[in-house]
Amino acid sequence: MISVRAINGCSIIRTTTSGGGPPVSLFRHRIQRLRASHLREFSKLGLNFPLLRVNRRFLGNAPSCSSCIHSLVESVSEELESISRRKGSRIRVRASVKVKLTSYGEVLEDKLVNQELEAGLLLEFKKDADRVLLAVVHRRDGKKNWMVFDQNGVSCSIKPQQITYIVPGVYNFDHTGLTDFLQRAQDNLDPQLLEFAWIELLEKNKPVTPEELAEMIYGRADPLESYCAHFLLSQDEIYFSVLESKGSRSIYSPRSTEQVEELLRRQRVKEAEEKEFQEFIQLLKSAKKAPSHAKPPKSSWLADDKVQDRIGSLEAYAIDAWASTDQQKLAGTILKSMGLQKTSVSALNLLIDIGYFPVHVNLELLKLNLPTHHSEAITEAAEVLLSESSDIDAVRRIDLTHLKVYAIDVDEADELDDALSATRLQDGRIKIWIHVADPARYVTPGSKVDREARRRGTSVFLPTATYPMFPEKLAMEGMSLRQGENCNAVSVSVVLRSDGCIADYSVENSTIRPTYMLTYESASELLHLNLEEEAELKLLSEAAFIRSQWRREQGAVDTTTLETRIKVVNPEDPEPLINLYVENQADLAMRLVFEMMILCGEVVATFGSQHNIPLPYRGQPQSNIDVSAFAHLPEGPVRSSSIVKVMRAAEMNFRCPVRHGVLGIPGYVQFTSPIRRYMDLAAHYQIKAFLRGGDNFPFSAGELEGIAASVNMQSKVVRKLSNSGLRYWVIEFLRRQEKGKKYTALILRFVKDRIASLLLVEVGFQATAWVSEGKQVGDEIEVRVEEAHPRDDLILFKEVI
Repeated sequence: MISVRAINGCSIIRTTTSGGGPPVSLFRHRIQRLRASHLREFSKLGLNFPLLRVNRRFLGNAPSCSSCIHSLVESVSEELESISRRKGSRIRVRASVKVKLTSYGEVLEDKLVNQELEAGLLLEFKKDADRVLLAVVHRRDGKKNWMVFDQNGVSCSIKPQQITYIVPGVYNFDHTGLTDFLQRAQDNLDPQLLEFAWIELLEKNKPVTPEELAEMIYGRADPLESYCAHFLLSQDEIYFSVLESKGSRSIYSPRSTEQVEELLRRQRVKEAEEKEFQEFIQLLKSAKKAPSHAKPPKSSWLADDKVQDRIGSLEAYAIDAWASTDQQKLAGTILKSMGLQKTSVSALNLLIDIGYFPVHVNLELLKLNLPTHHSEAITEAAEVLLSESSDIDAVRRIDLTHLKVYAIDVDEADELDDALSATRLQDGRIKIWIHVADPARYVTPGSKVDREARRRGTSVFLPTATYPMFPEKLAMEGMSLRQGENCNAVSVSVVLRSDGCIADYSVENSTIRPTYMLTYESASELLHLNLEEEAELKLLSEAAFIRSQWRREQGAVDTTTLETRIKVVNPEDPEPLINLYVENQADLAMRLVFEMMILCGEVVATFGSQHNIPLPYRGQPQSNIDVSAFAHLPEGPVRSSSIVKVMRAAEMNFRCPVRHGVLGIPGYVQFTSPIRRYMDLAAHYQIKAFLRGGDNFPFSAGELEGIAASVNMQSKVVRKLSNSGLRYWVIEFLRRQEKGKKYTALILRFVKDRIASLLLVEVGFQATAWVSEGKQVGDEIEVRVEEAHPRDDLILFKEVI
């Protein structure tokens, strides 16, 4: 039989005469590991072994190897005995002894009796789930606990249950020597020694204590060697398992050959995975260091499944939306390996630093998991509708292509839902047409494309992108109103009396040819120019004015204010171009369009009520608002803000109109954006079913209510996303402005003490700031930006006095 011992970290082989031991070749690579440093260690002990200087042929000849090893071991044994006699002052391990019969069938000393704790003992304790520390006992702390000085120089209280090992033979240890003790222990640790001990103990079918293992592999069981043996056993996951344990004492047994082979196989797999993981970490570090133009494209992180899973875990961690505990742990491990804190902010910044996320990534969009693209199946179905669907309303469409048609919208509008026409009748009254795009010409209720539109509920408009409710090609080439082309529409015509009330109306399928595509700015400019050739636009403005006057007489409340609109160019860039527009809702063109949309909603509600059509009727009960109570406030944003604060919430009915008190009309149905809003499309389905000559409506009132509940919930999510996106880019816009720049602000109201809600006139942005004594609601002040951090949704203003 062959076993291995080591003195001060260098291995020595001894042989016995018993047969059946492992072949000498098993240890060739161990002996080859003896280097010059090992020989110097022998010399320190006064050992001199010329046999260690033989060449490698010694290891290749088994017979001569056996005799040489015999001679070597005899020499070692003699030297060890001599040293032992000379050093009689060795510290001996003190142990209490009991006798019991183990599962091995042998009578062994009971080595599970724990040493009594006292000051000066050297012990190891479990600091937390991941760490064990070496410490020296200082004094008692209460009845059961003890104060200790740990290896980091920290004094702390521990419970007896935390103790994992008491180093034997050590008393009155000076805690200042912990660092030196740990260093010497580290120098002595060699996990490969366990393999040799395992072979010998497995042959004997014998358990072992740390002290016995120290005697085997180090040649003695002194405190340092005993602790090293304990550490090797407690950290080992291959060769030994805990047979019995009591308090800080444990007995270990060698695992079977089959178990060891399986554990080694698992270890190799684990090591391969760890190597692969470290390669991934190195990839992250390289990408992080690379300049912006040289970072890997996002697609490269998605090419390999394992890399994609790891990046996916970081993405989920960044938005606090991990799918499983394993995914959360994986992200945490990656962050720790990168030397980062386990926080969502760390994950986000890492993904930005490697170029996977743009600097201005929209986290809210990721968190909400809103669809940003249409599936291939939906896109294909939309293309079929565009190329193959027929117009079942063709024979019922009236030809209105002779009318001058104005489509007015923001300049970046992708699809146009509505347009306007007007003429003056012979009796002097104004006739208006509100032409609305006709998506129901292509899409039918319950179809694949319709179900997808219902699921989305609305198009999403963000400063950085637009995510349409319908596939883009269908919306743009089929449904949208297009300048100079014959387009299908549903036209609502209204004849107004001189006071602004409705004299007559109709709702019909039509064909129109839009004449102008105008922005609000260009439409306002045309109105101010008062050109004769644009008399129709002037008529529309006149109609809007008398309608506004009439609604006010009916109790309508003016809530016009300033609104911000932002368009970001190249949002993937670290410093994209930000175009900011401030829209005054009191502007001539905006008031014109606003009044016409309300007029259309009132006519559709009246038409639905007249013909008992289930529709999404929208109302707002008349609040007990005494508008005169706000007359002291400046007209416009300040007064509107105060009135809006006391308004009641809107409500819906699906059988009959509900008075809309704030708009001052008897009923209202949103009808003018069927390409962008699903409930507008649902209203189109219902109206067009009636126009086709029947009362077989696609949806009952109850079904409409169910659809509205789902769609409105989705719309609230989208509205929140749009608001947060707008706020982010306004703060980013302000952050980039010249430091100290002054902004004009209106005081809308006081939130608390001198903290006021402000409206920045040049930006159309609401914020809060402390204002000086004497300032009142409606006053105009100047402020400057003190801090602006869009990612933290933080902006601080200070009044300029």
